[in-house]
Amino acid sequence: MGPAESLSLRRYGASPGSHSHAHFQILLGLSGALELEVEGRGWRVDPGAGCVIAPGDRHDFASPGGSLCLVLDSSHSDWARCAAQRAGHSILPAPALPLVRYLATALRHRAPLAQVHGPALLREAWLADSIDRAITGSPGSHVRRPIDWTALEQWAAQQWHTPLTVADLAQRVHLSPSQFAARCRDDRGMSAMAWVRSLRLEHAQLLRDSGLAVGEVARRTGYRSPSALTAALRRLQA
Repeated sequence: MGPAESLSLRRYGASPGSHSHAHFQILLGLSGALELEVEGRGWRVDPGAGCVIAPGDRHDFASPGGSLCLVLDSSHSDWARCAAQRAGHSILPAPALPLVRYLATALRHRAPLAQVHGPALLREAWLADSIDRAITGSPGSHVRRPIDWTALEQWAAQQWHTPLTVADLAQRVHLSPSQFAARCRDDRGMSAMAWVRSLRLEHAQLLRDSGLAVGEVARRTGYRSPSALTAALRRLQA
């Protein structure tokens, strides 16, 4: 019999108090920011980031603004290697980013294969990135200028009323448009404009989930009309 594994979508808010599990818990950020304290060490799970909490590690969390995560509870021993290779707050490996988004959508629609095969695919994608780095010996991610993706997301969220371009984003982090586009694909797993569209839509979804009217959400997030926003949200859920 294989290890017990379960995928779920979870929204986080106020802290429920410190606790621990007898299994690995893998948190994969989809929207919002989740602040964690694990065995006295602070972690942060932003969209596109993830962390592995080992069995027995006492942890507490809080997300004052609300956050949504794809959560994997697993007893598979390979996650011990993942935890060791990517300790603390971590940008998700590029192969895992589109997979995480797909699995989140599949779970919303109760697709049975996502629950059956999703845990193994996530584990494989996470480990594959570490194996590739070991084979190539590429030090690129350690010597390139770091991008504060959280700060960039917060800045972009204030610009929804304008048509953001790759050049705008690149200028904000002091890179050329081509450098920024390459970094976005490496770090976020998608093109720069696809990343911006996903942020805009995730923000819109959070506002809709809070009960805000479609028209007001469209105004705040820069969609040209409520119907355009509704169509975009339907495509997200398709």
